[in-house]
Amino acid sequence: MTKRKVGAIAIQIFALLAVLGTAPQGMAQDDATLYPKMAPIEQYLMDRDAEIALARSAAPDAISHDASVLVLTRHGYETAVEGKNGWACWVGRSWMAMFDHPEFWNAKVRAAECVNPPAVRSVLPYACKRTELILAGHSKPEVIAAIKAAIERKELPSLEPGTISYMMSRSSYLSDYGGHNAPHLMFYRADSDGTAWGRQPDELPTYVRQLLVHLRRSLSAAQSLSATVCLSDRSSQMVRRHARPTDVTPAESKLQVRNTET
Repeated sequence: MTKRKVGAIAIQIFALLAVLGTAPQGMAQDDATLYPKMAPIEQYLMDRDAEIALARSAAPDAISHDASVLVLTRHGYETAVEGKNGWACWVGRSWMAMFDHPEFWNAKVRAAECVNPPAVRSVLPYACKRTELILAGHSKPEVIAAIKAAIERKELPSLEPGTISYMMSRSSYLSDYGGHNAPHLMFYRADSDGTAWGRQPDELPTYVRQLLVHLRRSLSAAQSLSATVCLSDRSSQMVRRHARPTDVTPAESKLQVRNTET
């Protein structure tokens, strides 16, 4: 598999990276002390019905009502509700952050997310695989090696076109910092140079800005959000992130563009 194909897959593509990856300077030392290792598994688990409700809150009811719902167990994610529309909703935990992030073991993190069918097929398998490895007691280097090996053996898929993630829940807890949450949408593309979106974050094409405005205005007022587009700006970011988890900075790994129009 080429670096381009591997780079198209974002194991850190959930809101955890968007929020945790841009944490304030100085938090690393504090939180490294707060969360030096994995907490008892019970602290990461939720009441089953509560987890289903939180997962569904990530997207409008028109999407989440007929979506499949995954819940976390002691051994990994399992399907609690069989959906009808091809979408899937779930609640991510702190270990979906970058491997060197100080809140990697923060048991308070609950990141509700609903993903569309292409993401179910080509993104969700990464989350499930990483979770299974973590809960099986593997170390971070072992998880990195196992994921990389699975990619090379083509046991994990390449990114499909049109992947979308809704993370609109007002009840998610993404970080100890700020407001603990950041409702948003995410779109993923395999383009390595970003030309389809605009090379510079402050020079987005008009159609992208119009798309963001349209999304905000189309959503229910009860689900209002600050729309976010997360763009990959490095073709080899996933190879680097798995092989050397500390040498990719948040700025290198994700480019965030927030819609500020009202």
